[in-house]
Amino acid sequence: MHTILLFGAGKSATVLIDYLLAQAGPEDWQVLVCDANLELARAKVGRADRGKAISFDIQDSPARQAAIREASLVISLLPPALHILVARDCVQAGRNLLTASYLDEAMRRLDADVRANNLLFLAEMGLDPGIDHMSAMQLIDGIRRQGGTITSFRSHCGGLVAPESDDNPWHYKISWNPRNVVLAGKAGAHFREDGREVRLSYEELFTPGRLLDVPGLGTLAWYPNRDSLSYAPLYGLENTHTFLRTTLRHPEFMQGWQFLVGCGLTRETPALELRGQSLASGFRRCLEDAGQAGRVDAILEKAAAGRGTDDLLARQLQWLGFTDVRTTLPMDRGSAADLLQFALESKLALKPTDRDLVVMAHEIGYQVEGNDRAVQSHLVVKGQDSLHTAMARTVGLPLGIAAKLVLQGRISLRGLQIPTHREIYEPVLQELSRLGVAFHESKK
Repeated sequence: MHTILLFGAGKSATVLIDYLLAQAGPEDWQVLVCDANLELARAKVGRADRGKAISFDIQDSPARQAAIREASLVISLLPPALHILVARDCVQAGRNLLTASYLDEAMRRLDADVRANNLLFLAEMGLDPGIDHMSAMQLIDGIRRQGGTITSFRSHCGGLVAPESDDNPWHYKISWNPRNVVLAGKAGAHFREDGREVRLSYEELFTPGRLLDVPGLGTLAWYPNRDSLSYAPLYGLENTHTFLRTTLRHPEFMQGWQFLVGCGLTRETPALELRGQSLASGFRRCLEDAGQAGRVDAILEKAAAGRGTDDLLARQLQWLGFTDVRTTLPMDRGSAADLLQFALESKLALKPTDRDLVVMAHEIGYQVEGNDRAVQSHLVVKGQDSLHTAMARTVGLPLGIAAKLVLQGRISLRGLQIPTHREIYEPVLQELSRLGVAFHESKK
């Protein structure tokens, strides 16, 4: 019998745990779910015969190492900075490791030790990164087998709210880490467009007008990700004229978010005195510190008088709590980013029956025998409710499927890997399609 040890029972773990427990009987597995919150882990495991919830402080080295020694394979859904604790122990114990997070430098430094111990550490095995790599490489390898040369590559992905649950002027609800939403784009963006390298500042990222038509959904907007070009070598596309990776949002979200950025409401410093203040007074405190209070007042006053030309923006600000004098802030001190995060969590939370949406699309231009061709591949996944979300589904299922493949001995790769290899992406994408996570292609 194999034992799978999962670190982390948060939002992204729900569907993964369900999948592992469903496979545990047929595959003869025991599933250990470890979380700092024992009750949360117990709730996710439920009454499954082959599941067990455990809890300890992840910084407790003896407890962590003992748990890893009991496992046949380890999956980490911890915050990225904590993966290295688990990874080092996995090297010492000789255990394979799966994560959904980006490979960082600390993990990369373990590559020689991972290979020396004949282990597989498979990272970036979630949605983005994860399904994006696998689906892109499937298209790219298919084009190359036709003798094609890729000239442009655009990849888009976003976590959104399903149309039937879209009830706010932001057209957005939180389905993943809200801190990441607040800080997205801070480093600007670097990509290639028509043979020219483009660098955009943070303030330029959310400019409205960058649009994508998704079949069956309509028009979405996108902003470029931090460093697209670092991914070009992973796909063998260093010489492609256009290489761009983006995040998808509703067009009206972009308008509102660009305004928040311009008002300094995503700043992480300074820490301001917020004790006992309402959400409205907290926003005013942050706006005054940034010298932007008058700008917001003008929009809200015109809207209240029925003569506003920025009605959408006024509604977005009101929805986030700029006029909310009833909600008391839970913090004594905090930055504008802290306050905005609290507002997002309070005002844009998924209700219990709400459904989220994950959208991914690839646009690839290529040439075959001198003829220009193009293919678009898109994925749309809808969540069941606020617990079994599309985000949890698309992050968790690739990890679960990969765990099964590793324990069945169907992946022979060793060392630090991401899922750009056909040995990984073909069976994982096939299983995802069987489970309803399927791409649809259109060619020109």
